Amino acid sequence: MSKLVIVESPAKAKNIKGYLGKGYDVVASMGHVRDLPSARLSVDIEHDFTPKYAVIKGKENFVKELRKKAEKSECVYLATDPDREGEAISWHLATLLDLDLDEKNRVTFNEITKYGVKQGMEHPRSIDEDLVNAQQARRILDRLIGYKLSPFISQKIRRGLSAGRVQSVALRLVVDREEEIRAFKPEEYWSIDAKFTNPPGKKTFSAALASRGGKKIKLSSKQEADDILAYLDGRDYIVSAVKKGTRRKSPAPPFITSTLQQEASRRLSFQARRTMKAAQELYEGVDVKDLGTVGLITYMRTDSLRISEEARSAGNQFILDAYGEKYLPKKPRYFKSKGNVQDGHEAIRPSMPGVTPAQVKSSLTADQYKIYKLVWERFIASLMESCVQETVRAEISAGDCVFTASGYTVKFDGFTALYEESKDDSSDDSAAPLPSLAQGDKLRLKALDGNQHFTQPPARYTEASLTKALEENGVGRPSTYVTITSTIVQREYVKREGKQFVPTELGEAVIKLLKDRMPNIVNVKYTSKMEEDLDKIDSGERDYKDMIRRYYDDFEKPLEKAKKDMQGVKIRLKEEETDEICEKCGRHMVIKVGRFGKFLACPGYPECKNTKPLVLKTKAKCPRCGGDVIEKKTRKGASFYGCSNYPDCNFMTWDAPSDEVCPRCGKSLFRRRGNVLYCPDTEGCGFTKPVPRTKKSEE
Repeated sequence: MSKLVIVESPAKAKNIKGYLGKGYDVVASMGHVRDLPSARLSVDIEHDFTPKYAVIKGKENFVKELRKKAEKSECVYLATDPDREGEAISWHLATLLDLDLDEKNRVTFNEITKYGVKQGMEHPRSIDEDLVNAQQARRILDRLIGYKLSPFISQKIRRGLSAGRVQSVALRLVVDREEEIRAFKPEEYWSIDAKFTNPPGKKTFSAALASRGGKKIKLSSKQEADDILAYLDGRDYIVSAVKKGTRRKSPAPPFITSTLQQEASRRLSFQARRTMKAAQELYEGVDVKDLGTVGLITYMRTDSLRISEEARSAGNQFILDAYGEKYLPKKPRYFKSKGNVQDGHEAIRPSMPGVTPAQVKSSLTADQYKIYKLVWERFIASLMESCVQETVRAEISAGDCVFTASGYTVKFDGFTALYEESKDDSSDDSAAPLPSLAQGDKLRLKALDGNQHFTQPPARYTEASLTKALEENGVGRPSTYVTITSTIVQREYVKREGKQFVPTELGEAVIKLLKDRMPNIVNVKYTSKMEEDLDKIDSGERDYKDMIRRYYDDFEKPLEKAKKDMQGVKIRLKEEETDEICEKCGRHMVIKVGRFGKFLACPGYPECKNTKPLVLKTKAKCPRCGGDVIEKKTRKGASFYGCSNYPDCNFMTWDAPSDEVCPRCGKSLFRRRGNVLYCPDTEGCGFTKPVPRTKKSEE
């Protein structure tokens, strides 16, 4: 009789089977096998919020086969992912297979390597019911809120809308930021900027006017700036003070889920879903030359900064071999996790620190390589010595005006020899190196200008900065960030403009309704407190049924009042007018949303009832017949492009059309993966053109 091991994904099943060898049958559950059916509420509110689970549609035969395998097996090991969701899947499997919940049959793998699998199999435990209850509480609360609130906002605004415990707070952050931007009133200010050289040196450096008469300078008009420039005309510029110092710059900690998503967005322009797909593949295992099939990183859904001493030792050895002893701190550096985290597994790190990105590059896809390189460099850098910088701050006097210039030189590069964390904004907080300056030096003025500036509004959220805001406010958890940001885009509550999230009229209407009628649902502090209480279920500090009861009472009463107060009220959105002319009455047609999506309708209804499909026309022409290329959508909302003359012309492509035409044949160019424009001419033109990677094209 073999031993049955149940994991979540086929890729992981294959790799674990390779490590376990004969005597083990490893199968994949393909995620959840049992859940709350979506066709009904599936929570018995009257009987203490009892969930009514059922086998997921389409998995009935799989469960039957699994039962047969379990009956024939010597024992069953539940090896689903090492987090709340994975614990719940194991609990559902144990229930369906009639396994003893007290039996030590639960194993977890923090990394899919021979060592990681061996460690997991040698330390089985019983299912952690506190973790299961924490997942159940979230699932039940999400179902209660979504199932009862979504129909309300759909009825009041538009069919098919949704609201949720976390997604609504995320949307509010985006809407509130947009309101801040609209309310922002720019203020004019001026700066006086100079460029100097220090004879006999030829190196030019910059300085800015900081004070006059011992008081900090603040210029609010051109006239004030011109007065200063007139005062400075013909004056000598003398170095009045030079202050030198030393500062140590420490490396960033290894990645957790949210910081990996943020850094991949900033550095690689990856959306969170793309980042997590590559990370999942690296965790589950890839076939690497000379290593075989191996998981290259540890579990990628974590909010813990802990790393194992074995990994630290391996990383330290790599640093000693590759960089030398001076790059290794004399005292090990430990990072402390913020708030209440699941510490059952480590930070995201390479499973084998000695395996460099260069060694595995040929075995990985482009995305896998970029994410592995990011994870590996961040982890190794986190173990390295700090960067030591010698700082210089010079004061330059001209009459009673004082200019300042700051700079630094790197005394010891430390971890920056390998990696530095990127920034959310493009501003550089590190001044350029300064030439050698000494008190009393007379400088040569190369340029002196008054420059106009305006204060700037706060930046719109990007996927990375929204994830960071949710994390800092204690809203949501690492495993949910991708779903949250994806949902508010898919629901058309926000749209992407480059990397930025901009709320739509629909999104703003939803938030206004919820703010007015269900304020707790979009209250950041309230949702954060709910998250804290949910976390307490993990450790057994809170009973999950009591917790659900409390928050459901807070939710149900204002919802029932809102339904009563708004009976017969419908919130009307401004309809988007198009250039399409109604052929029946001559009006500009508007975009409406119906049961099957968007369509064009005449605004003259009910006098004119003309409707037609909504066609999103691009500037490109069909390479086969010359017709318009139009954008279409799959059932899941993915965009593809085809000829408007279909079915007479069946041209279709997933590649987005560009505004450019082929210099050889004059036909429209399309953009394919790898940022390459190409000519799709069926007669074999073959023209291609790489697109330079500017910041704008990446966005």
